[in-house]
Amino acid sequence: MMKVAFIGGGNMGAAIIGGLVGKGFAAAGITVVEPGAASREALAARFGVAVRESAAGLPAQEAIVLAVKPQQMREAVRPLLPLDPATVVVTIAAGIRVGDLSRWLGGHAAIVRAMPNTPALVHAGITGLFAPPSVDAAGRARAEALLAAVGETVWLPREEDLDAVTAVSGSGPAYVFYFIEALERAAAGMGLAPGPARQLALATFLGAATLAKARGEDPAVLRAQVTSKGGTTERALGEMEAAGLGARFVEAVKAARERSRELGEAFGKD
Repeated sequence: MMKVAFIGGGNMGAAIIGGLVGKGFAAAGITVVEPGAASREALAARFGVAVRESAAGLPAQEAIVLAVKPQQMREAVRPLLPLDPATVVVTIAAGIRVGDLSRWLGGHAAIVRAMPNTPALVHAGITGLFAPPSVDAAGRARAEALLAAVGETVWLPREEDLDAVTAVSGSGPAYVFYFIEALERAAAGMGLAPGPARQLALATFLGAATLAKARGEDPAVLRAQVTSKGGTTERALGEMEAAGLGARFVEAVKAARERSRELGEAFGKD
């Protein structure tokens, strides 16, 4: 039984804990450090895990998941010192670089960065992972097992790739929600009642993504299969292309990546 501690029991931390317990991970092996009394009580009642107010004096763990806001990270990890060198530390805080976190942890080397997204809350997420060479195979396996409890995982070869992951899949659900909203507004604007408008928009996005994943084909091929010459889909896509929607969307995602880089620099300043 792996012993793992969560520093922070908010939405994402609770999602991972729920995924682990749901997959048969022993709740007795999980400790959650959460300053809020009400949150501690809720976590203990919901999952049967051990809870504590502070990380000071935390027993040795095989893994520690840092699930606090980036701006809170530096203070949150201070009570963990000194840290067992064998403990793999997994941070899910966007923007916090491995080098900065290692410095705050007194030079601790076994650190894995993870970038999950909000569909993890319903165990349908995807997480980008990065580990420097100082993390051995066992440490990588522990980190992957934790995040696999809430969805798919993908390893990245470079830490800077996580800025792109943040922009694509970390922020990505918001882009999807944005287009669901737009499709729903279009349906309502053409006279459909609110209930059917939302049902059609949601089912269309979910169904299209499910089809794309099941087929494994290039999305451009799938798009062409729906687009008959001179038909309705061609007309709609023509309007989108004329407005430069595709190019603007790509630029927007790149802007999110740049913001991720900026935040990483800001969070790491001494």
